[in-house]
Amino acid sequence: MDKIDVIGVIDEFYPSMSKGHKAIANYIKEYYDTAVFMTAAKIGEEIGVSESTVVRFASSLGYDGFPDFQSCLASWVKNRMNNVQKIGAKYGNSSQSQIIDSVLKGDIERINDTLTELDPNAFEAAIDALLQAKKVYITGIRACAPLAEFLAFYLNMIRDDVICLTTTSVSETFEQMLRIDNNDAFVGISFPRYSMRTLKAMEFASDRNAKVISITDSIHSPMCMYSSINLFSRSDMVSVVDSLVAPLSVINALVVAFCLKAPEEVKENLNKLEDAWANYQVYLNDEINFINDEPMVDYSLTKDKGNKPE
Repeated sequence: MDKIDVIGVIDEFYPSMSKGHKAIANYIKEYYDTAVFMTAAKIGEEIGVSESTVVRFASSLGYDGFPDFQSCLASWVKNRMNNVQKIGAKYGNSSQSQIIDSVLKGDIERINDTLTELDPNAFEAAIDALLQAKKVYITGIRACAPLAEFLAFYLNMIRDDVICLTTTSVSETFEQMLRIDNNDAFVGISFPRYSMRTLKAMEFASDRNAKVISITDSIHSPMCMYSSINLFSRSDMVSVVDSLVAPLSVINALVVAFCLKAPEEVKENLNKLEDAWANYQVYLNDEINFINDEPMVDYSLTKDKGNKPE
């Protein structure tokens, strides 16, 4: 593996690391932009390990001591920052219509690639795991957080006990999933740059014998280390942000397939939800209804009988 790809090297060695080295790895992955300027002693101080442990960590990854490791980390950070310049070079002379054409066609390609690469058996196993689980835990960090929230939102409408882990602290994550066991399912969503917090949560779920599902980009993803069901979808860097279209399509398919496998349960839950919305007028003045193709806001509580709304 390329020594400059420091995060990739860390991911490769992570499963065999000691507890102290894993703590250093977690810190480097989470705070690489500041760790690149820190001495071995300072990193050790932040984590609570000795300077010599940090030096041995660098050597264990195949680097010629900590200075070599730090130099490669600096190159890795610089390459990431150069991505924005590369985007400028790619799209700098393009018109707005050319940019949208390029980006949307790229998303279409990623969906087509996902159709080819996604294992139907793994997809079926994921649906069964979500159906049979007593509780479903879902996590996604940074750019993947909207994907986790989207899946949690719709699963929560059609089944009980769905928990979306929402925290930036590893310790708080463990607190939220403290009671996870072999009756539960865990969904971890992560794409490059992979999240160490998501990986640790998946490790914890795996240790508790929960059914662990990963939604990630490839078999080489570190998320696969702790998952028994892997759903692969393409998410490449095509602009300043990652394309999440293909992963979102996979999540959409999960929700639809879930509904088709448990129609009676889904119907019962949705009916309860509709009754709650009606009884408590949840959507009053929040949605526009169309009557004869003309938009009309529901003012039923803000007007007197027989009078038009003000």
